[in-house]
Amino acid sequence: MTDTSKPLDIDTVQAFVLVADFASFTRVAEALDTSQAAISLKLKRLEERLGYRLLERTPRQVRLSPRGELFIVAARALLNAHERALGDMGSTAPRRLVIGISDHVAGPDLPIWLSRMAAYDPMVILEVRIASSRDLMAAFDRNELDAVIVRNEGDRQDGEVLAVERFGWFAAPAWQHSPGQPLRMATMAAPCGVRHLATRALDTACIDWIEVFVGGGVMAVGAAVSAGLGVAALAYRVAPAGAVDVSEQYDLPPLPMSEVVLYSRISDGRSKDTLRALSATFRGVLRNPS
Repeated sequence: MTDTSKPLDIDTVQAFVLVADFASFTRVAEALDTSQAAISLKLKRLEERLGYRLLERTPRQVRLSPRGELFIVAARALLNAHERALGDMGSTAPRRLVIGISDHVAGPDLPIWLSRMAAYDPMVILEVRIASSRDLMAAFDRNELDAVIVRNEGDRQDGEVLAVERFGWFAAPAWQHSPGQPLRMATMAAPCGVRHLATRALDTACIDWIEVFVGGGVMAVGAAVSAGLGVAALAYRVAPAGAVDVSEQYDLPPLPMSEVVLYSRISDGRSKDTLRALSATFRGVLRNPS
């Protein structure tokens, strides 16, 4: 029997919601700056308080139980009400975080990251700017951004490496390259760092190339690849659905691995917590793409 008059512990409810969102005890521990054992203990306390199991956990997967699927709705509502109550008691305006994310990093996973951030900190106002890594770093150095998540294109050592990603030469399945002809490329405009590493690799391998499409973002380049216009250097995670890596087929040079790095100047505690959760989310998706 459970004592229904005893209030729920907000910390345990938050841990449960984060585990449901991240599907990983490891990522939640990173987000909350604690240990996996501490997260497990919080979940155990909440389940004992409710009187039923919330999660089904295997060595490879964490998912909600049928009762957990029902409780998650109430849990989110409770956290939102708690945040609103804290906001009403304070005199400060809602916090705003201005974050820059490289176009080559954001890719198709951006909705996942945004939804998890909203669940973690419903009172924060997120302003997200998508641009090239170089432009975002320049804006960060001008104090226009609180934090940036970019590809490492220089020698700076003051960032936090979130993941390392592989690149390949992607094209539509029916795309063909004629021997002896310049390689037809779809790319972003200079000074894109990925464009630079791709053209440098081709020049070093003495492979002639020609631009057939210049896009204003990764989505546009991916559309050109899907349309069969040319080949593009892309991270595996952001390559368009159905595209294939033609590196071996056409003996194209290997592309170097690329670090995804976080730079931040955030100082207040709550915003640091939110950014830590964002970092954990990025690590989870970047290291374990679907």
